[in-house]
Amino acid sequence: MSNRREFLRNALIGGAGIGAASLISSISTPGNALLFSPTLDETAWTEAGAILRRIKAPVFPSRDFAITKFGAVGNGRADCTEAFAKAINACTRAGGGRVVVPEGTFLTGAIHLKSNVNLHVSKNALLKFDRDPKKYLPVVFTRWEGMELMNYSPFIYAFSQRNVAITGEGVIDGQADCDHWWPWKGRAGCGWRKGEPEQTKARKLLYEMVEKGTPVKQRIFGEGSYLRPMFIQPYRCENVLIEGVTLRHSPMWQLHPVLCRNVTVQRVHIEREAGATEQTGPNADGCDPESCRDVLIKDCTFATGDDCIAIKAGRNNDGRRVAVPSENIVIQNCRMRDGHGGITIGSEISGGVRNVFAEGCQLDSANLNIAIRFKNNALRGGQLENFYFRNIEVGQVSDATVTVDFNYEEGENGPHIPRLRHLIIENLRSAKSKYALDLQGLSKAHVTDVQLSNCTFEDVAQGSVVKYVDGLSLRNVRVNGKVITNMG
Repeated sequence: MSNRREFLRNALIGGAGIGAASLISSISTPGNALLFSPTLDETAWTEAGAILRRIKAPVFPSRDFAITKFGAVGNGRADCTEAFAKAINACTRAGGGRVVVPEGTFLTGAIHLKSNVNLHVSKNALLKFDRDPKKYLPVVFTRWEGMELMNYSPFIYAFSQRNVAITGEGVIDGQADCDHWWPWKGRAGCGWRKGEPEQTKARKLLYEMVEKGTPVKQRIFGEGSYLRPMFIQPYRCENVLIEGVTLRHSPMWQLHPVLCRNVTVQRVHIEREAGATEQTGPNADGCDPESCRDVLIKDCTFATGDDCIAIKAGRNNDGRRVAVPSENIVIQNCRMRDGHGGITIGSEISGGVRNVFAEGCQLDSANLNIAIRFKNNALRGGQLENFYFRNIEVGQVSDATVTVDFNYEEGENGPHIPRLRHLIIENLRSAKSKYALDLQGLSKAHVTDVQLSNCTFEDVAQGSVVKYVDGLSLRNVRVNGKVITNMG
């Protein structure tokens, strides 16, 4: 891709500058020429096809291990934690197969998957996770907001395994609410009151440990720290499949593969409970692949209390220490209903993100803030490059259709320069938004090579904001019915 990128950059530098008063309301100098490019990077999607050919879902032997045969009782009250562990051990000893959750309601603590195990949640099965935090001890090696530590086990966890899956048409319920897990965020309006325990002290300590380079084995949290566990987290796994299930009431991030390779997430439904407000489900991102390679997210529905899809790669010094980017990610035919950002890059991206393709997605809700979102700052840093979006339908969003925000949280207050280059958006239609574009780099960190082609933005309330962007190319772009014309 580097040769194409250099070719494109040279072409843009030599191009003629154009502008559009109806599109741009705030332009910072230097380096904000609006350029017209008649040809986008048409060969990139061939590379997306190559990524898809590499991604293969794991296949499991035709052996079933029903948890009821290992002592599980589906009455919603009996503790089935031991039955799950026995069934998983028996399955992996036999060479693999399905651990089946049949019809009924099954209550459990942490589930740890092993190689060659497909946890199959059958239709009309409800898998509920115990609200007692002690059920997620002892602590395990995990990532929390992009930082490595020893913390509560994710509800469903796999560490350094191959060929693992969660499938079926059943429901997986974390049972988090304003009385359990969510108050640990320390935010008023959802069960927490001033003076009650919450995460601030432990979060600050973890930040300090990361900055000092404290060995991970010494970053011991868990009980008394109030750092919420993730819902589903395969960590350092290869060949991962999550398919068909419905997720609800997550304590924090929901699908969080970390340092994984060959990941497929398809036909997953993430529900936001009826009548929910932004005060519920804090940080309940939908799917957050972090430092992963070769990932497919397809035919999923997201209604979350935070970003729907958020691609990540570690925070600050930990992201730079581990130094593994997220790369080669394809998103197809997903629907984003509620959340902060629909398709988001960041903000924990110090390890970098590259080669992301999204197509055929629908994003539409008054409760969805931004359709396509990049968030970074000078404390995170990270190289972000090669993003391709096409055939995107946006019904309405409450803020901007496309946002690049290098002022996120700490903003320019940091020594690390965030970089974003080569963002291509084709055939996007937006029916309603506050802004069409809100693209803001930093004076010391310009965004480069942003191209829009055949895009339509209707019912846009305010002019777009473009600051510190080098090479914004517009081709057949309409805002409120007006083609953006050459003003040079």
